[in-house]
Amino acid sequence: MIIIAITTMSLILIAGSLRQIFASLEFEHKIFSFQLFVSILLLYTIVMIGFAIIYVSLIEHGVMVYHEAGQSEPLHWKEEIARSMYFSGATLFTVGYGEMVPVGAGRWIAIFEAMIGYSLPAALVAKVWQHYKIEH
Repeated sequence: MIIIAITTMSLILIAGSLRQIFASLEFEHKIFSFQLFVSILLLYTIVMIGFAIIYVSLIEHGVMVYHEAGQSEPLHWKEEIARSMYFSGATLFTVGYGEMVPVGAGRWIAIFEAMIGYSLPAALVAKVWQHYKIEH
């Protein structure tokens, strides 16, 4: 039950952040602004932390989400949070480096996170381009 609640809250936070960035970007007659840059950084940070929370909650409840080469014993929860943040960041910004591999349900979660990571830049460029074309 706790896993479902934490996962649902994280997904709501991620979805709300994605919706907010596209609904409220104001460009002040510029193609790119400091506000847009900060908004993008915050969005990526929220998505990365949200997925890290999902990974940690699943791991803490016995669901193996990823496997790290050479790691066989359970880690302290602080170390698990750091590993999950790294795994989330590597999945969001790349397709991973190879030393940590998603397994089981983690594969589908990692695919979803990677899709967000790859789709977001294209969607933001399209949003800026659309706004630019409307003004000119």
